[in-house]
Amino acid sequence: MSAGKSRLLTWARYAADAVPTILLGSMFVAFIIQVFMRYVVDKPVSWTVEVCVIAWLWVIMWGQSVSVSERDEIRFDIIYASVPPKIRRVFRLIFSLFLVGIYVIAFPASWDYVTFMKIEDTAYLDIPYNYVFFAFVIFLFGSILRYAWIFGTALLGRMPAEDPVAEVRHISSEDDV
Repeated sequence: MSAGKSRLLTWARYAADAVPTILLGSMFVAFIIQVFMRYVVDKPVSWTVEVCVIAWLWVIMWGQSVSVSERDEIRFDIIYASVPPKIRRVFRLIFSLFLVGIYVIAFPASWDYVTFMKIEDTAYLDIPYNYVFFAFVIFLFGSILRYAWIFGTALLGRMPAEDPVAEVRHISSEDDV
């Protein structure tokens, strides 16, 4: 990979990771404004709640589909960690194929709903709901790509470079020494 392409990918990763940070920052600012307006000025404002809800929706959907690495995903590892690598590969194949299938099936109806919601606006900020709910389309698309990639790598026999199970076993063996 060329240095220019590597820099571009690094910059894109930083930009993708900045989105949840900016959204969480906007939630914090809206919360502070709400507290100040309610308890200091005694004139509560409602738009701050709307900002927090929309930002939180986007943080969750964007974060899970774009920013969170596979290593940071929440899992139920008791069974996965107790089986040999070949069985873990089968688990990855089945799980990723299942998720890609579900997300692909859900995509057309979700797209129709999101595009339909342009007829409604939010109560205080007058943001069309299709902009608000577009986070779910990004989530579906990003998740399809992520789990298709996981399926492809498992099919080729490659496990992730940072296998959390291997790390746990390594840490456990160090504790036994």
